Amino acid sequence: MRLSHTPVDAIEMFDREIFVKRDDLLHPEFSGNKARKFAYFLEHDFPGVDKLIGYGSAQANSLYSMSALAKMRGWQLDFYVDHIASHIKTQSQGNYAAACKNGANIIDLSETDDREGRDSLTYIQEQVLPTQKQAVFVPEGGRCSYAEYGVFKLAEEIRAWFKQRGLSSLIVFLPSGTGTTALFLNKYFVERGAAIRVLTCAAVGGDDYLKLQFKALSDETHHHPEIVAMPKKYHFGKLYREFFEMWKRVCSTGIEFELLYDPLGWMALEHYLKSSGDRTPIIYIHQGGLLGNISMLPRYQRKFAD
Repeated sequence: MRLSHTPVDAIEMFDREIFVKRDDLLHPEFSGNKARKFAYFLEHDFPGVDKLIGYGSAQANSLYSMSALAKMRGWQLDFYVDHIASHIKTQSQGNYAAACKNGANIIDLSETDDREGRDSLTYIQEQVLPTQKQAVFVPEGGRCSYAEYGVFKLAEEIRAWFKQRGLSSLIVFLPSGTGTTALFLNKYFVERGAAIRVLTCAAVGGDDYLKLQFKALSDETHHHPEIVAMPKKYHFGKLYREFFEMWKRVCSTGIEFELLYDPLGWMALEHYLKSSGDRTPIIYIHQGGLLGNISMLPRYQRKFAD
């Protein structure tokens, strides 16, 4: 089971060489960056724990990865979602279906009697955690201090590769949801005085939302990565022709990327390079999540059939 030390490949994009850290080659049940975020849970003992509690989208990579983690540890996963679309329940593949096969207990809050208008996090904090003393709670997308352990290991691998290549500077680029991976990567490099800086873009909720996520993880603003602001606002989960075109373009390099975060990530990287003229070597973090393409790709193909 590979949970660390992934290779680095080089591809041609935007008329230059860009390196790709192949975390998509980590164990598939942990969907790339989830192997990093959940490494602490895999490598440490939790005496008395019998349940894992999480929340997020019914199609989230974290749902599948948490179900795999719970199965491996012999825990029950209770995963709370705002709602489950009817078409998701009928799918035989994808994150939701795979999580169900792993024994996940997926709780649709739209069908509960005691929700009382609360969002998923508030509901869990007020209704669930007070009675679950034997449980480990992981916030949406793995945004918690536990993630620092595994992300630091990723940072160590990047720094070792950086030294091996004899580079004098490096940009690490990745798209962000909660910003957990980007924040802890940048924190590692800053604290060690490495000539490596992290750039990211906000795939969920916009730049201001992402800044709040950074602040929740670290009050030290020098730990916060640089956010590449896009000239156009994109809504998370919505299908855009430019996303599909960028996805096909980058996949033509011979590496498959996922369809939810990576199209915006590569568009943001292209925007940054064009606007800055920066020639610093770049390594793009491939964070896995390819299982989601099973359901996303047919949607894109139907919408943009021409």
